[in-house]
Amino acid sequence: MFHTKKIAALAMGAALVVTLAACSTGRGGAGSDGAGDAAGSKAGALVGIAMPTKVDQRWIQDGNNVEKFLQKAGYKTDLEYANNDIPTQAKQIESMITKGAKVLVIASIDGGALGQQLDDAKAAGVKVISYDRLLTGDANVDYYATFDNFKVGVLQANSLLTGLGYLDDSGTKTGKTGPWHVELFAGSPDDNNATFFYNGAMSVLKPLIDDGTLVVTSGQTAFNQIAIQGWDPATAKKRMDDLLAKSYSTGSTKLDGILSPYDGLSDGIIAALESGGYKVGAADWPVITGQDAEVASVKQIIAGSQYSTIFKDTRKLATQAVAMTEAVLKGDTPEVNDTKSYNNGKKVVPTFLLPPVVVTKANYQKELIDSGYYTPSDLK
Repeated sequence: MFHTKKIAALAMGAALVVTLAACSTGRGGAGSDGAGDAAGSKAGALVGIAMPTKVDQRWIQDGNNVEKFLQKAGYKTDLEYANNDIPTQAKQIESMITKGAKVLVIASIDGGALGQQLDDAKAAGVKVISYDRLLTGDANVDYYATFDNFKVGVLQANSLLTGLGYLDDSGTKTGKTGPWHVELFAGSPDDNNATFFYNGAMSVLKPLIDDGTLVVTSGQTAFNQIAIQGWDPATAKKRMDDLLAKSYSTGSTKLDGILSPYDGLSDGIIAALESGGYKVGAADWPVITGQDAEVASVKQIIAGSQYSTIFKDTRKLATQAVAMTEAVLKGDTPEVNDTKSYNNGKKVVPTFLLPPVVVTKANYQKELIDSGYYTPSDLK
């Protein structure tokens, strides 16, 4: 707990001198160049890491990686998970500010629900890095580290088209014209990323819907019709149950594919299909996309129940967030590669975008195992 204590100050003096000396020399040159005292004084600083939930495997990996890389760089950390509860996350962030955090790395539950905490951080001189989910509605967001979320949607749409047979593995049109009957899902309306995924996917799919190559049997294509609040698998299952009952129950229309923006939603979709009598591997099993390359979903890809996922290497995202953190603590400007795309309603937030990768049964070994992200035993 980093509360200032005035009592016993003299008794603590010697220890404080030792600590400051270590901070000025102990971080691979952080205090050994022209930056001098400014850089050295930040070594060992506390960084707050606010993650949304431990329910999803990816957030556990994100939190662990950010914490590990920060500690390796010589910083103290306060890593908290909020169990997808907004008031809990707000309290955790307030506590981080009170403890004396110099930087907050925040993956929000609801990007627009933390305005007071962002204002409090600004008042306390705390820098804020938005992590993978953009913090919105407040100007007190300094930087954003994420993947190219529009491209994620493009890749999901293209992988759906590849699974259907409209494109081959190189992305070239095969000459097949369909029509294919598909259904669309989108992410949570309170997550800014969800609209980027949707817009990216629709930039590919809408022309094919318009010309009849793809047929959305339910007619539901607008974001507000297909969005799943909270990215909840159970909600996705219920919607898929309803779609099957209303649009595919007579057997006259074959469901060929489903655009799912996230592996958790894919789980709910698959559960609905199985409870509706569909069998994995059968001729009527549809192509299903996903995102995050979660272990269970990669196993489903290997088994054939899910066609693809989008791999976002959280090690690289954590590395970028840590690089941003170190830069601001040293008084430097972090590296960014996008200063136009991510307007949070109050400002365009300087952003570093990382590239996503499509993973299927054909390349999971190369992308996930050979890269060291997973071991073979993880996917057995």
